Amino acid sequence: MMKRLVYILVVCIAFAACKDKDKFVISGEFKNATPKSKVYLYGINKNNTAALDSTVFSDKGEFKFTHSTPGADFFKVTADDKEYMIIAANGDNVNIKADLTDPNMAYEISGATEADKLQEMNTTKNQYTAKMAGLQKTFEETVAKEPHNRDMIMQQMMPQYNAEIKALNDALLKFAQDNNSSLAGFYAINLLNPAEYEKEMIDYSDKIKSSFNKNEVVTEFLTRMAGLKAVSVGQNALDFTINNLEGKPVKLSDFKGKYVLLDFWASWCMPCRQENPNIVKAYNTFKDKNFTIIGISLDKDPVAWKKAIQDDNLTWTHVSDLKDFESPTARLYQIEAIPSSFLIDPSGKIIAKNLRGDELEAFLSKTLL
Repeated sequence: MMKRLVYILVVCIAFAACKDKDKFVISGEFKNATPKSKVYLYGINKNNTAALDSTVFSDKGEFKFTHSTPGADFFKVTADDKEYMIIAANGDNVNIKADLTDPNMAYEISGATEADKLQEMNTTKNQYTAKMAGLQKTFEETVAKEPHNRDMIMQQMMPQYNAEIKALNDALLKFAQDNNSSLAGFYAINLLNPAEYEKEMIDYSDKIKSSFNKNEVVTEFLTRMAGLKAVSVGQNALDFTINNLEGKPVKLSDFKGKYVLLDFWASWCMPCRQENPNIVKAYNTFKDKNFTIIGISLDKDPVAWKKAIQDDNLTWTHVSDLKDFESPTARLYQIEAIPSSFLIDPSGKIIAKNLRGDELEAFLSKTLL
């Protein structure tokens, strides 16, 4: 009888273990949650989220989700206007703790390998965000005492603030590079700005091509990085044909033999309009030194586009599909934000990207004079 009882217990334990491996559990406790209010579990499909489940908080702010996933993947737990990233795989028992009144949305996560890695990354990130929050508070308090010196105070404090941002980004990059077999590392690399860390992100994508079992979010990232690599510095510029102001087709390859600045902009883009005087200055300085510009507008309204050209005195070649970010040319060059620019040499090779203000003039001076 004793042997049979032991056998039954072993079978039950084995069955429970198998059952656990078919699902994952996310349990948590959120401080300052309203009892019986809703908390949601979302799945992430590429750049979209889809609601998977919902429940209500207990009187203690506790909740629990049980779900399954084909492989390790990203999920979000949301409550009120706060959301928290989770990485989970079947068999994981993840625990999350947070305070819904924390404006920085700091949270603790544990209970599985990826969860522990994510916690490690969050701990690093929180250290820098806390420093930046402290600087912001100091700035506001100082300005409150000396409102007439606001610009001077900002000028004095901005270098320190920017230094903390760079330190955070460098820490995220190092974490991603040190953990390129972890989805937590993948999450870290995606917190960086591709405009500033393009090469590093492309190199990272090359290292993880065979990882993560075709995870949809990772696959989308790899596709995006492959497109970005095609228009990175050192690559031959991709040719395109697009209509000018008169509706006549313009080909990039027709400008071969010149230094060409491809300037992606729009009349409604305030940073673009603020940068235009710098581009006008560069054009007037170097237009007689084998340099020209093709302005590629992401406008939809041709009237607003033409008026901005006149108002800003932009006297170079202008083209547009009039399709905003859905422009085939913008998509070809992986444009996700404007202003964006590409400097192309006479052979058709991209030699610089996103040069602004004095940087553009300095680069052209070194290259053309």
